[in-house]
Amino acid sequence: MERRLAAILCADMYGYSRLIEADEQGILDRQKAHRRELIDPEIERNRGRIVKTTGDGVLAEFDTANDAVRCAVDIQAGMQGREPASLQDQRIQYRIGINVGDLVFDDGDVFGDAVNIAARIEALGEPGGVCLSDLAHQIIQDRMHEPFRDLGLQRVKNISRAIRVWQWMPGASDENAGEVQEAPLSQQIQFCGAEDGTLLAYATVGRGMPMMKAPNWMTHLEYEWQNPVQGPLIAELAKGYNLTRFDQRGNGLSDWDVEEISEDAMIADMSTVADAAGLERFALFGLSQGCAFSVRYAVENPDRVKCLVLLGGYLRGPLNRRSSEETALFEAGQTMIEQGWGSPNSVYRQFFTSSLITDATPEQVAGFDEMQRLSTSPENAKRISAMNGNIDMVEMARQLKVPTLVVHCRGDRRVPVAEGRLMASTIPGARFVMLDGSNHILLEGKPGFEEFFSELHSFLKEHE
Repeated sequence: MERRLAAILCADMYGYSRLIEADEQGILDRQKAHRRELIDPEIERNRGRIVKTTGDGVLAEFDTANDAVRCAVDIQAGMQGREPASLQDQRIQYRIGINVGDLVFDDGDVFGDAVNIAARIEALGEPGGVCLSDLAHQIIQDRMHEPFRDLGLQRVKNISRAIRVWQWMPGASDENAGEVQEAPLSQQIQFCGAEDGTLLAYATVGRGMPMMKAPNWMTHLEYEWQNPVQGPLIAELAKGYNLTRFDQRGNGLSDWDVEEISEDAMIADMSTVADAAGLERFALFGLSQGCAFSVRYAVENPDRVKCLVLLGGYLRGPLNRRSSEETALFEAGQTMIEQGWGSPNSVYRQFFTSSLITDATPEQVAGFDEMQRLSTSPENAKRISAMNGNIDMVEMARQLKVPTLVVHCRGDRRVPVAEGRLMASTIPGARFVMLDGSNHILLEGKPGFEEFFSELHSFLKEHE
């Protein structure tokens, strides 16, 4: 066993599972050609050594950070002209991560914390780009002319400390170097018609793996985009995924004057929006009661759903939990809606706000309260609440055959963590993660927010 300082390069093919599913032999043949004609020769030319290969990538070690980074940049630059005839959604693109550290070499393999970090920061990068740890960037910054953009401190799975990451992209200019990459700043709002004629508003934003968010309690596509509660969550999702979300019927920018508000209508509306947005196979994200809708949709549409991410949710509404306390709280909520939902006096809506975002700032509380008031009428709020209170997807969940991540804050005061555990134990093969914190809706800068996205990115990378 040998231990020494070295640079590690980790590369993989973006969207490998999706590409293989669409054209297995074609992708494998092109991958072999890229390895034979570009990747392997560049590693050798820059004095690197291939440690191991996988179906979609390669792990290599170099004596110096400069050799590793020069190799990575040359590979990505060389890939720019290798697939000009390929359609955008069929194009092979690689992501590369590089780190420097104390590595352990044993029986031809390499181990150590530095290897884990290289793999994690590779997953943070844009397809076609190169990501470096801050240590690697410090070593090469005066030796290479290519500009790297500062992505700031990043939380990555199984690494306790935040890692500062730098990224290079083909065509990047010096004037953009050093800027922190920001999420897309605009969303596209469009409308589509449900089977019964209800007009549904939906929005798309971001780049990357397709993701759809299921409907949940009170949304407003425009207002929540700038809201200090939901805005950061949406922006963070848009950094890595092509996110589609919509206002459920009776709510937000969708039609309010609707005859039916029911589980069946919500499931049908999800398909309507997915069709309108051009989503063929996608990750489905459920929050709160959106988790139950997501479960049913995935059971009924297994060919469209790649995987499920379920946050702070439940399979059974409060009226089906066999708890007198839960029933009493539900009935109190219905009374609050009847008495003052649309009133300028926020005391009625704060019955909901106080349990959804327990440690929010005054600004966040005011913003969320106002969004609830603007999102729907008292009548529709009561109808939606009644629908959610009567949900029961326990038996449906037993039939689920889609990879599923269940996440819940241990101190959630809106939906007991026991409901999250029930969901995870009922869904075959589900992965359960408990987060610190007491917020039902995760707030930026509060416990659980960064940890959730670390778990999310790791899980979705497995199911691209």
